Amino acid sequence: MVEKMEGSSKKQPKEGSKKKWSGNGENRKSESSPAGGERKHLDAQTVGYFRRVSDMLSEGFNEDEEKVLFVDNVLREMEGQAIMVAMGMTGSVALQKLLPFANVAQVGQVLSALGGEDGSGFKAVSCDRCGGHVMESALRQMSRWTDNSPSEQDGSEDKEAEDCGILEEQVLSMCNMVRENILEFIRNTHGSHVMRTLVHVLAGCVAPARADSRPGKKDKNTASPLTDFEAPVSFWMELKNLSACLMENINVCVTDSNACPVLQTMLVVCHRKRPKLLKQMTKGIMGYLSGISSAPGVSPLLVFFKDQTSSRLLETVIELSHKALLRDLYRSHLEKKLVDLALHPIANFPIQRLIAASANLKVFPKLFNEMVEGLEAVMAAGHMGVVVQLAKSCAEREETQGPMLQHLLQAFHCNEPASRHTSSLPLFLSLYAYELCYPTETAEGDPPPQRPLEAICYHGSCLVQSLAKFKDRSLLMNSLHSLSPAELLALGSHQLGSHAMQALVTTCSDKGKGKILRKIEGTYVQLACSRYGSRFLEAVWNSATVSQRQNIAQELVPSETQLRSDQFGRHIWPKFGLAHFGKRKAHWMEIQTGDSKKRKMFSDLLE
Repeated sequence: MVEKMEGSSKKQPKEGSKKKWSGNGENRKSESSPAGGERKHLDAQTVGYFRRVSDMLSEGFNEDEEKVLFVDNVLREMEGQAIMVAMGMTGSVALQKLLPFANVAQVGQVLSALGGEDGSGFKAVSCDRCGGHVMESALRQMSRWTDNSPSEQDGSEDKEAEDCGILEEQVLSMCNMVRENILEFIRNTHGSHVMRTLVHVLAGCVAPARADSRPGKKDKNTASPLTDFEAPVSFWMELKNLSACLMENINVCVTDSNACPVLQTMLVVCHRKRPKLLKQMTKGIMGYLSGISSAPGVSPLLVFFKDQTSSRLLETVIELSHKALLRDLYRSHLEKKLVDLALHPIANFPIQRLIAASANLKVFPKLFNEMVEGLEAVMAAGHMGVVVQLAKSCAEREETQGPMLQHLLQAFHCNEPASRHTSSLPLFLSLYAYELCYPTETAEGDPPPQRPLEAICYHGSCLVQSLAKFKDRSLLMNSLHSLSPAELLALGSHQLGSHAMQALVTTCSDKGKGKILRKIEGTYVQLACSRYGSRFLEAVWNSATVSQRQNIAQELVPSETQLRSDQFGRHIWPKFGLAHFGKRKAHWMEIQTGDSKKRKMFSDLLE
């Protein structure tokens, strides 16, 4: 395969292409390296070679022997020029694809070639826009360390231990270089990303590799779950030393937009693996932030709450902190200042985290009483995330649910008279005040009244879903019952409204559910053939009684042709077992009764 690849034709650059951006980065005339001076680039023939390597790695291998031979040949080809390969765009992409195919010893050798004898090369490569991706990919292979750790059952214990030791040694060498040049790493855009991966690896957890790791390519899955692995014992002390280095440079980590995410990553992995270290770090961070001199009577924390960079760090600290720290944070710094912070375009985000984190604390009722007084002002500022989070936290505290609903009715101007309560659901979904949708008097030239069910918004849907978890849902259910069948169909078929309606219908009693289902009879086929309505109908089906399912099936079966030919309805047909209902009704009833009993049994266990 390698011979075939080497013998293939090479594309020659077009005349005058050296004067233009080539898209590969290797053909530029000159470029300064991070270490200073002019960077050396690969020649055109070598660039073409690694482009073909990348193509063949994408195709995959039929046999393991072929893969081993290919990886060995490519690594031999890059001897003496590993840094140039890693810091070139084509070579970087090829190496990122190659490293997962290499064994741990080969990965360790690649890191050794990149770092040099004293590890000084790690800084230049890590802080490079292409080399940083290679370093991340190489570090991520540490998760395979346990797969290659020495086993007592085979006779290759010594060799496997040596192979694992090579990679471990190189990671430790890189840690030494990082500690010596900590500021250069965390302040650099690319170096800070390598640092985050290094922190993950030292803690024994890695994020999944990105599907497309080309430099400059945005990663859509930013919240990827971490996968744990058993890290070497030596990594624990390195993690502790690295955390100490970050805390020594806390002044940079708090204010620098590249350094701050590194400290946030350290906090997250410590929460996952080292809770005692996390407690020390959060206490140290809050001590530093609150200890900076400020105007008399003004907490210095308020400045950091309003800063774009440090506010993100505060979000992480609040989310991961222990109860005592949160209690002290509120009582010493934030009491009687929550509404002002909630109105701020940046500070409202850490306030949301505080509301979420304090839901089960004794201090929450005081926090709640302070926040609801400024509820309408917060809504007017457009910071609905604060309102939605407050409703979510109230769902966990029954004593705050009634006051929360009353303040919402007042904020939407539908509290008095009581006849306005029936309009609460559409108003909550659209975030419109009562006067905008139901004006009492209209003068010539006034804009036409708004139609709330045609303006359902994301935060409105989230708000109703949170309120659906309250113990007393009669206000929202009465408002839902007041809607016409056409309005219920529109709500159930809406991208956002369907989630809110599902939360209300599936959590109500069987009697209340039956009342809604009777009202939307005649619309089941339309719901089943709707993208969002079919999902809503399926959720209702799963929570319905056998008799309610029978009524739904009776309406759907006559429309078999329409359902089976529709891109959404064709999924409803087999899930509801409608073929059995039409031909073997007794068997269908037996299946549905069994499903209902299982669902009730598991529901009782969960409760």
